[in-house]
Amino acid sequence: MIKNLFVSAISQGEKKENRGSVEFQVFSFTNKIRRLTSHLELHRKDFLSQRGLRKILGKRQRLLAYLSKKNKVRYKELISNLSIRELKTR
Repeated sequence: MIKNLFVSAISQGEKKENRGSVEFQVFSFTNKIRRLTSHLELHRKDFLSQRGLRKILGKRQRLLAYLSKKNKVRYKELISNLSIRELKTR
């Protein structure tokens, strides 16, 4: 597994203060997604990990949708820091 791909966009002080914030939750889900993706590249038939990855992706998508509705500036800043794509709007 490649560990240097994980993003450390949030400083250590912010990690201890705001563990419940939307930004921290999206940050931790993004790290889990990257870790599971690298795991699934090696173990293609690990279907339980694939299911877990889909669940985490859904949670992150819902949190990003909430953040985009509440505060567009924080949303844009977060997706640029984590280098993830914007949500598709219906």
